[in-house]
Amino acid sequence: MIGVFDSGYGGLSVLDAIARQLPRADLLYLADTAHVPYGDKPEGFITGRVLAIGEHLAAQGCSLIVVACNTATTTAIQALRDHLPGIPIVGVEPGVKPAAQSTRTKRIAVLATEATAQSRRLAQLIASHAANVAVEVVPCPGWASHVEALRPLTGEFRAEVAAKIAPLIASGVDRIVLGCTHYAFLTPIIEPLIAGRAELVDVADAVARQVVRLGGAMSGRAELWLQATAKPQRLQYSLPMLGLTALAERSVTPQLVRL
Repeated sequence: MIGVFDSGYGGLSVLDAIARQLPRADLLYLADTAHVPYGDKPEGFITGRVLAIGEHLAAQGCSLIVVACNTATTTAIQALRDHLPGIPIVGVEPGVKPAAQSTRTKRIAVLATEATAQSRRLAQLIASHAANVAVEVVPCPGWASHVEALRPLTGEFRAEVAAKIAPLIASGVDRIVLGCTHYAFLTPIIEPLIAGRAELVDVADAVARQVVRLGGAMSGRAELWLQATAKPQRLQYSLPMLGLTALAERSVTPQLVRL
């Protein structure tokens, strides 16, 4: 079984990519909704949550764990690998490398939570893969919470997103990295703002391919278990609301877990 977790619903975009790559795999998704979002939390708190959740997923029988959260990955994935040395751990990092490799204007941007924007890991990714490219890191406070609330993507929030994107396009940015898994659900309002001028870079499919490489076919009964640290029924409700109907059809009754 493959365990996937995030602070909330953002990692469902990664879960969906994994389910498409491995349609027969058994999957367990845990949303730490009692503590969402991670993006404004201190490093020590995030690390503690990551270790507790990883331990729980291992105890549930997961033979591979996906940290489907950019903030948790950049903050604590090495600590989790040290804590669970016998289990492959796959993280989700901002797609700085593919963006830097494909940009034509040599200008890219990374949309990120506050914690990811300030993280040492993001700075290392930029130094390693985008040394010859101009990179603008754009903190987007509140965006993950907007997705988490399942609010309509209309009105004031659309204007807020446009205000972040317009200066990037005006400056010549042609690759915009989605540095938070929640932001994948904002593509319906971002893509029209950049059409013909820039491309979004999301790593969900790349993460799914890495899961296949590390875990093989992972064939099972195609079952999907949902767990949440708060309001588990709302997690199930979020699947069709976020357009994830295929996952909704696979899921079983969600469970509340206290970690």
